[in-house]
Amino acid sequence: MGEQREMGGSGRKITVGVCVMEKKAFSPPMGQILERLQAFGEFEIIYFGDKVILEDPIESWPVCDCLIAFHSSGYPLEKAEAYVALRKPFLVNELGPQHLLHDRRKVYKHLELFGIPVPRYVLVNREFPYQDLDYFIEEEDFVEVHGMRFWKPFVEKPVDGDNHSIMIYYPSAAGGGMKELFRKVGNRSSEFQPEVRRVRREGSYIYEEFMPTGGTDVKVYTVGPEYAHAEARKSPVVDGVVMRNPDGKEVRYPVLLTPAEKQMAREVCMAFRQAVCGFDLLRCEGRSYVCDVNGWSFVKNSHKYYDDAACVLRKMFLDAKAPDRSSAIPPTLPWKLNEPAQPSEGLTRQGSGIIGTFGQSEELRCVIAVIRHGDRTPKQKVKLKVTEEKLLNIMLKYNGGRPRSETKLKSAIQLQDLLDATRMLVPRTRLDRGSDSEAEDVEHAEKLRQVKAVLEEGGHFSGIYRKVQLKPLKWVKVTKSNGEGEEERPVEALMVLKYGGVLTHAGRKQAEELGRFFRNNMYPGEGTGLLRLHSTYRHDLKIYSSDEGRVQMSAAAFAKGLLDLEGQLTPILVSLVSKDSSMLDGLDNASIEMEEAKTRLNEIMTSSAKMAHGNGSSEFPWMKDGVGLPPNASELLVKLVKLIKKVTEQVRLLAMDEDEKLSETSSYDIIPPYDQARALGKTNIDIDRIAAGLPCGSEGFLLMYARWKKLERELYNERKDRFDITQIPDVYDSCKYDLLHNAHLNLEGLDELFKVAQALADGVIPNEYGINPKQKLKIGSKIARRLLGKILIDLRNTREEAISVAELKSNQDLDSSTLKTELDDIDSNSKLLNKNDEPRRSNTFSDISLDQDDDDDKETKYRLDPKYANVKTPERHVRTRLYFTSESHIHSLMNVIRYCNLDESLQDEDSLACRHALERLYKTRELDYMSYFVLRMFENTDVALDDPKRFRMELTFSRGADLSPLEKNDSEAASLHQEHTLPIMGPERLQEVGSFLSLEKVEKMFRPFAMPAEDFPPPEAPAEFPTYFPKSMLERLVNFWPFHKQANNSNGK
Repeated sequence: MGEQREMGGSGRKITVGVCVMEKKAFSPPMGQILERLQAFGEFEIIYFGDKVILEDPIESWPVCDCLIAFHSSGYPLEKAEAYVALRKPFLVNELGPQHLLHDRRKVYKHLELFGIPVPRYVLVNREFPYQDLDYFIEEEDFVEVHGMRFWKPFVEKPVDGDNHSIMIYYPSAAGGGMKELFRKVGNRSSEFQPEVRRVRREGSYIYEEFMPTGGTDVKVYTVGPEYAHAEARKSPVVDGVVMRNPDGKEVRYPVLLTPAEKQMAREVCMAFRQAVCGFDLLRCEGRSYVCDVNGWSFVKNSHKYYDDAACVLRKMFLDAKAPDRSSAIPPTLPWKLNEPAQPSEGLTRQGSGIIGTFGQSEELRCVIAVIRHGDRTPKQKVKLKVTEEKLLNIMLKYNGGRPRSETKLKSAIQLQDLLDATRMLVPRTRLDRGSDSEAEDVEHAEKLRQVKAVLEEGGHFSGIYRKVQLKPLKWVKVTKSNGEGEEERPVEALMVLKYGGVLTHAGRKQAEELGRFFRNNMYPGEGTGLLRLHSTYRHDLKIYSSDEGRVQMSAAAFAKGLLDLEGQLTPILVSLVSKDSSMLDGLDNASIEMEEAKTRLNEIMTSSAKMAHGNGSSEFPWMKDGVGLPPNASELLVKLVKLIKKVTEQVRLLAMDEDEKLSETSSYDIIPPYDQARALGKTNIDIDRIAAGLPCGSEGFLLMYARWKKLERELYNERKDRFDITQIPDVYDSCKYDLLHNAHLNLEGLDELFKVAQALADGVIPNEYGINPKQKLKIGSKIARRLLGKILIDLRNTREEAISVAELKSNQDLDSSTLKTELDDIDSNSKLLNKNDEPRRSNTFSDISLDQDDDDDKETKYRLDPKYANVKTPERHVRTRLYFTSESHIHSLMNVIRYCNLDESLQDEDSLACRHALERLYKTRELDYMSYFVLRMFENTDVALDDPKRFRMELTFSRGADLSPLEKNDSEAASLHQEHTLPIMGPERLQEVGSFLSLEKVEKMFRPFAMPAEDFPPPEAPAEFPTYFPKSMLERLVNFWPFHKQANNSNGK
């Protein structure tokens, strides 16, 4: 060993053996790096070749000072180990630990041994295929191993590291199914299989928690423990389509690692003793996890990386074999003179200007949108009191046997139990109303029949659209089964079945189309490239949804259009959409005020009570009380009841025909096969059903009749001569749905019913959120309080980030030296550093940006690394936050925007909406499906940072679906009727053209109604390593390979 060192220092070239399979040895990245090494003039590269490696004895293999050796398909790893034991070269990657990389179990165990975070996981080991294991339990929505439960979505990985068939299983609440990930085949990297729901049993597997990463994967590449390069790509779990640039190469973008992630890279490198090593990183809720270690990996298509890798490997070889030589970087890198120009990425763009031209001083910084869900089926509810023992037993079965506790049934197993019991309880023949049977018994039997029909709808249970509550009402004391003492037992319960509200094929189409509209119109000058790799590069996208299935699926369909994705919605939903029910669901905070408004509405509409118009005037009609209520409301109510009866009777006759056909078959006939479209909202119209004269979608005539009969019964109580105006929105809902989707049934009077219901609903719906402006503001602020607080956090974070970037750019001259100068400085000073010393923190954009705190809501950040990105303005960053919700939150938000200046603290301020916008909103009675509010923030980089005109706000809204095709009979209406889809109205401005709305003004007007930032739950602080702040990507090269000294001993050096 000493002799080799002396020879290395005598001036001869250091020999570097490349003992790998030819496919790897002559790959483009390996060629680029080895060519650069040779260009230094200090190294001789010796390629062993496949014949030597596979056929020749190790004694005849070339002798070399340093060795590059790593396993790939067909590589004799043990033979290479024998060669190393014989010749004892310096190893870039040690061979022994490479055996670990073939077994995912050993990889995870090794990572844990070194304290490197991995996803929560568990092992299932089988000695032979399909072996039954006592410790392994599989249910519909989870697997349980040794008592550890993993709820779907979860990931299933073969323990064999060379088997790349990885499965992700999705929950039934998202539609179920499985996505298989595999090595890229053409333009595919995954495939969704909706019918697969059971896990594999033919081998041993790792089950781990699915990490929602926003649809982005991060690949990290080390060259020694002090150098780590990271790239982001679109994750295969989203739609499985590999995104390529015009040259056909997969699009990846270099991103910055946090200090904690750099330390993880160092530890992975050292734990596996692989200097050149690639591994996969998952970023989730402010934390990072290693989910795979690949061993030897090089970055593709990055000339900057090739330069850096060659420099690091050079120093590694010189330190090991010629420590007397200087490893300082030459003044000019020897290959620079003839280096070809780096090709430009096909999807990069310069920053956007407000009108889509480049070089303007005003740039888009943030897009925030609040969007209502798409077209849906009518929401339904059935309530009935049950005393049947079979139903009461089901309640006890699923509430832990507690007689006074309610039960919620949503899973397929639970609903199947309920269906089985209901089938046995429904009378085989209908009870005769003319007999002595009580009217209540007849109604109870009809409701049970309706429950049975709802549960059988679609042929498969998807809890996203159907749920049942069983609430005990009465109890009795009974003797315990063992005869010892007494216990309570329920004898009556209230069953509440909620169903419907399913996103239709039209709703899905609307959401996708709106997503495409946003992609092409909301980001001036950006085109589609910036959006496709949505959570990386310069576009930071997060999508939030309420808990309702139709809202989640609308968000997923919108994301599909926005990001130009392909395939089913379930993987998109699970990968990209975050549920936040506390922010986007529920009316509980304003229930008292809304009840007061509804009570007052009922008085006005059902009596001759006169409206007190408050401080409103003809000049400002939107300030009047009860805006939109028709003056002849009481007359319209009578007409509405008459028309409903007419329509309901027609549907009853259709249902009778269907019921007669059903009664000829057994109640226990096989349920129709599962139809994925019914769970997710159909993609296309069922032409065969329409042609057969059946209702659109999966609703049969029995359920259609139940829907109309319930409205008829609850709108007007004949015995009490009382109207219930809270039913008017549901009547309007049903009218609109059948007019759009069931026009082919030719229900007489439906057109007229729609017009009457619309006139009433235009008055009722807006006034349910407040009779007068002050009440609207109070209710709106209570419902949207958390959402408004989150919007303010989004704006604050965007401003702080933009200011940070601007300050860094102003000091750019201090950092404008070339890489060579930076490396020289590092090299000249590095010998003064001990490996335990903390280096001085750099003042470059790269390092400062990654030390900023995460967003208050634990959002993952991805930052483009400017050293490696072929982009003119890599620090440019656009934040997009999309909030999908229901009608209540859209109305509430718009009411706050309109009337915020009525608050006592803001009475000297103008409304956020100009007068023309207030007039348009006054005339806009309905905020229909896909209605939305958009807030865009622009930065003028030509004015001072503290200038109020630095940040300009733009507010727009759309009233959503255009109902005019339902109100006229022209060619456009006929076409839209054929497609069952209404167009979405374009956005309208809330400010005057040419006016300026500052960020400070928006914050001031929102703040009194928003949840304060400090009231939001604090983010979990990710594990940090505060003493490790690398100055640059090639910093602290001295002592950078501590374990090679131990390796020297083992190698006999």
